[in-house]
Amino acid sequence: MSLISAKRRRVLGAAAALGGWPLARADELPRLRIVSAHLPPLVVENGGKRPGALQELVIELCRRVGQAPALEFLPWKRAILVAGGSPRTAIFPLTRTPEREAQFRWLAPLFEENYVFLAPRGRRFDVRQPDRMKQQRITLIRGAAHITLLRELGYNTIVEARSIDEVHRFLVHGMADAAFGEREIIRSSLRSRGEQDDFDISEPVRKTAAWLAGSPDFSEADAASYQRAMKAMVADGTHGAILRRYGLA
Repeated sequence: MSLISAKRRRVLGAAAALGGWPLARADELPRLRIVSAHLPPLVVENGGKRPGALQELVIELCRRVGQAPALEFLPWKRAILVAGGSPRTAIFPLTRTPEREAQFRWLAPLFEENYVFLAPRGRRFDVRQPDRMKQQRITLIRGAAHITLLRELGYNTIVEARSIDEVHRFLVHGMADAAFGEREIIRSSLRSRGEQDDFDISEPVRKTAAWLAGSPDFSEADAASYQRAMKAMVADGTHGAILRRYGLA
């Protein structure tokens, strides 16, 4: 072993012992496969310097546990299947539900989600009285956990869409009466189209947490490491600073 190599190993080892890898470059860290979908402002494909609040959180979280995220964008339902069935693969932002509990290793909570109804203004769905709208057609992204929630609440006419853009088309062209989804994703979609005044949004129907989750072969020790790193990010203000950059805190 060369003197330079030995010294470099000692430096990286000391950094790891202190709970992070502040001196290691991303290309020096082990790669971690992570799948997600384009869900601005939380996750943005080809976002450049604005990759989305949760993508920034995951990048920093991985750095602190000594991993370099290798991110792949897939349709959401496909992303869930890949993460649940591929070795050492993580996914975010995944809602933790009883049905999914044993299918994934829950690595770290990232963000509080607020699920709401969205409806074209002046049409059939009254967002002020969603409990009286159970016969209306509701659209949401295919594979979303809250299909189960909607059915439990009595909404049985559900129109699944492949993407946020398709959800929007279903609403505009009358193929669905309302959409159900995460509030910040809905607001971002409306802002990007300049259509904030054309739609109404309900009060939150359900609050949940968006998680970074891993395939079942992640260990309990892995999860403990990620959760310690996330607690440190909250304690030192990194978590809040990232959310504030996107107007989410």
